[in-house]
Amino acid sequence: MPPARPAPQQRSAPVPPSRSAPGREPGPATPGRHAQPRGPRPGTSPDARPSRAPRTPPAGNAPAHGTPPRPATPPRMPDAPPAQTDTGTPPQGAGLPGEAPAETTTRLRPVPPAPGARTTLGSGLGALPPETPPRPLRVPPPARPAPTRRRAVGAVDLTPRPGAGKPIVFGRPLTFDDSTTQLRPVGPRTRPRIAAVAACVVLGLGLISGAVTGSWLTGDADDPANARSVFQTAGGSWHNEPVDTLFPPVIKGDRAGPGGADRQWTRIAVAPDSGCTDVFDPLLRKALRPVGCQRVLRATYTDATRSHVTTVGLLFTSADAESMGALRTRFAEDGLDKRDDLMPRTYAAKGTVAEHFGNKQRASWSVSVLTDAPVVVFAVSGFADGRTVDEPEPAAQAMVTGATSAAAQSGLGHEAQGLADQVERKLRKSATAASKESS
Repeated sequence: MPPARPAPQQRSAPVPPSRSAPGREPGPATPGRHAQPRGPRPGTSPDARPSRAPRTPPAGNAPAHGTPPRPATPPRMPDAPPAQTDTGTPPQGAGLPGEAPAETTTRLRPVPPAPGARTTLGSGLGALPPETPPRPLRVPPPARPAPTRRRAVGAVDLTPRPGAGKPIVFGRPLTFDDSTTQLRPVGPRTRPRIAAVAACVVLGLGLISGAVTGSWLTGDADDPANARSVFQTAGGSWHNEPVDTLFPPVIKGDRAGPGGADRQWTRIAVAPDSGCTDVFDPLLRKALRPVGCQRVLRATYTDATRSHVTTVGLLFTSADAESMGALRTRFAEDGLDKRDDLMPRTYAAKGTVAEHFGNKQRASWSVSVLTDAPVVVFAVSGFADGRTVDEPEPAAQAMVTGATSAAAQSGLGHEAQGLADQVERKLRKSATAASKESS
């Protein structure tokens, strides 16, 4: 139980004149004085006052903080003044100014009377209205948190958090309709332009360098005098150039195989120089008769797997440039290079993988008539295991994509054409270099 607070000082209310006893006349009222507590009775000390036990109000009727409690029962006043004695001493307070009651002790909270009790101030005073208990201070209930809705799966909470700063504002989205199309602004394409310019520069330099190199290799073929010099020099290569220059021991063909694969061939035999009698079939020898037959050089190569063998050769003629041009035109118009009865023969060196490479094993071939040199380049290929081929096919047809012949499926067309091209380039290069040295 909390300690009782002292009751504040009570102001004395004016008391109406008391009623006198029956048979007595009321005395004159003292002017300027209100009803107030009488002084102490004779024979008692002025400071001696009856003490009252502190009354503690119930816990439920405790006054609110800051509201002074009303006294439950005011002190009872005497009905009549005490009798005066003839001691010669005037009554206390006669002719003196009014004396206010003084509170010298701490007064505790008064205890309210029991329900139904009536308290009077004196005779003739009505009962005071019962004390109305103060209303207890209502404390507002704590605020309930607002119910939170459960977010769906995948939903994003966009509520800004404290201290998040200013929100990010994006630009206005593009809008489209069904009738028009809004194009996006295209900025300057600096990098693609620089790349295109660089590619053009590289391509231009490559073309220029290629032209310079080609003119150096061919010795400026547009010059008639130089072209005649190269033509004559190439015609004498069969006895002026060593065999390793015309038929190197190893020949590499970049992108010469099927599907652009690189190829490599190794020389396994070189035939002695001879005439044209035993080198070509009778019909091919008859077709080559207009240009003459001065000398034939041959060599046999095998691939890296040693499963294919190819005989490549050079026919040196005694014709001029005009006759070589006419022969080339005839081969192209009549298709002589595609007839299987106009195939060159093989060189089957004994003791090598090409020992069983005979005429019945020929699978693909190539015949090329040159116009800048008095030379016919030819090649024929087949299997190294000696299997026969019933339907040989020219290299130009066997190299076509989707061909289903045995020569095409095995890549023998690429073998014959690729090796013939490499030997032809070696001949041109050596003839051009020899022509420059002689001039």
